[in-house]
Amino acid sequence: MLDEIFIDYYEDLQVSPNADIETINRVYRLLARKWHPDNVETGNPAKFNIINEAYHVLTNPEKRAAYDAGYENQRNKSWQLPAAEAQPTRTDEGDHAIRYGILSILYAARRQDAENPNIGMWRLAQLLGWPEKEIDFHIWYLKEKKWINRAETGGFSITVDGADVLEAHKTSIQTQRLLTERGQVNE
Repeated sequence: MLDEIFIDYYEDLQVSPNADIETINRVYRLLARKWHPDNVETGNPAKFNIINEAYHVLTNPEKRAAYDAGYENQRNKSWQLPAAEAQPTRTDEGDHAIRYGILSILYAARRQDAENPNIGMWRLAQLLGWPEKEIDFHIWYLKEKKWINRAETGGFSITVDGADVLEAHKTSIQTQRLLTERGQVNE
């Protein structure tokens, strides 16, 4: 199931892998209202189909168990940071690496889906290999600089200014981390 193209149903529904059924139902209803094709303002049939597929897998205990069996391994392969970036030391250079790691991840997410590029704090912390508490300061810094935004759903996305800063410094925008199709890593 996860070997061909990795599809992150948790990210599609914007819920944690630890989310219970009630949370999944509540979030699904909100997103379904937003993306339903009958919604003249925000309707999007493609996104509606994506959240429907995610919902049907994550609310079926057997399908969810099968999906979860390979989820973490596949997810880490799709977004893994190079080891040098993932574990910077607690120095000014380390702080710089964490901030540019965050920008790099959000840049890749924006390239993958320009209309819905948000990544939550939990996922950022997981991708960087640092606890959420350790990256709180860097999130604050990047928001104050207006290099990232926080969406109504709680996720973060890179701004035009953030992309410009990242490109100007020619940092970790790595082509292997840009995704070609829903989660498939570009080699």
